[in-house]
Amino acid sequence: MKELLELFFIFAKIGGFTFGGGYAMLPILQKEIVEKRGWATDEELTDYYAIGQCTPGIIAINTATFIGYKFKGILGGIIATLGVVAPSVVIISIIAAFIQNFAHIIWVQQAFAGIRICVCVLILNAVVKLFEKSVIDKYTGGIFLAVFIANIFFEITPAVFIILAGICGMIIGEKKSQKAN
Repeated sequence: MKELLELFFIFAKIGGFTFGGGYAMLPILQKEIVEKRGWATDEELTDYYAIGQCTPGIIAINTATFIGYKFKGILGGIIATLGVVAPSVVIISIIAAFIQNFAHIIWVQQAFAGIRICVCVLILNAVVKLFEKSVIDKYTGGIFLAVFIANIFFEITPAVFIILAGICGMIIGEKKSQKAN
């Protein structure tokens, strides 16, 4: 029970202090889940993000569910999900009740502009960390460039990119293992 409460409160803290969506959550998850508690490795966290991106739903919720499930099974997945969602429900309900009264005030608009910039930096930081851990050789660099360029020129759902990149990873891995033998 103590571990489930810890799981809930860790994800409630992450959900309550992450602004800007699932990608902005990555640095906090990395610190809390990987570094402090060892509930997942960097590679597992990257995998959870990738899977969370190509499955239905919000990436932050999907990732919390994966981590909770890994740590404490089905109940852990439910508890982590509730933890990450609870602060948002409370905060959004409060904001929804009052936003019309304050949205026109210039300092509120300026505060949101500043928050957007901060979120961009947090997302960029997460992308750099993911890049450093994922692009480890010329093959993964090639997959990165192919997906990056295709994403610029074609409007394809992220799920297709992830599936194709996974297939490429399997093919490359098989060729590497054949070379090693």
